[in-house]
Amino acid sequence: MIPRTALVTGANQGLGRALVDGLAARLHPRDRVLLTGRDPARVRAAAAATPSTGARVEARVLDVRDPEAIAALAAELGEVDIVFSNATARMTPQDDPADRVDAVAQTNNRATHAVLREFAPRLRPGGRLFVVASALGTLDKLDERVRPRFAAAAASLAAVEELTTQWCDAVHAGRAERDGFGTWLNIPSKVLQVAAVRAVARERRAADLTAGRIVAALCPGLIDTDASRPWFADMSQAQTPAQAAAWPVDAALDPALDPAFHGELVQFGRVVPWTTGVPVPHRAVTA
Repeated sequence: MIPRTALVTGANQGLGRALVDGLAARLHPRDRVLLTGRDPARVRAAAAATPSTGARVEARVLDVRDPEAIAALAAELGEVDIVFSNATARMTPQDDPADRVDAVAQTNNRATHAVLREFAPRLRPGGRLFVVASALGTLDKLDERVRPRFAAAAASLAAVEELTTQWCDAVHAGRAERDGFGTWLNIPSKVLQVAAVRAVARERRAADLTAGRIVAALCPGLIDTDASRPWFADMSQAQTPAQAAAWPVDAALDPALDPAFHGELVQFGRVVPWTTGVPVPHRAVTA
């Protein structure tokens, strides 16, 4: 068998680190898992601390904000079997949206676009490309005024990229709330992530399903991390990163994964409807 290659972005802590651990533990020793992140020391330390059994873990420095770096890594690898696009920009309720929107869009959205563009064509038959998104990434979470714009953007990656720019411009101009984008950056960012997945999967659907490939967005559920705690008043039901990584790893390694997941947002093995979503039961902290 050809050795398999898995790639996880944003992997030196939290969910990304748990995804690496889960994949490495279940893949064959001939396989490899690339643990990537921006900080060289943290990436090396995380890779050194992974289990010594199973697939080998390789530390790679990758700044997902640099599309040329993503393209270079994709070209180097040639073909891949599993990709988790997991990198995310941290923000707090106290942040001024205008100060953070560029970092959020660059890490959460434009990096997602680059990963989809570079790695989807390099998936081997049976491959999986999962973008880690959120239950906030459905149209019902948006203001009714902008839902049609986001729904239409999912027709192509270029349209998603253009809407991402329009959202950032509105935030910088102080008119995001007036224009219907709202003040919480996470919602338009996550909806745009899912829209990007839908756009790419739509173009690739026939060829991907014939070859057993799945491109999808995943909602791992609420996870108890430093990044999530400031946003939620009740973390009593939150998962550990290892718990949250379990079913995504299962999905990545399942050769009979439901093809209905292709192009969809999936949570705990079920498709989350694009238009109606699911309730988000945890109350956001606003002050």
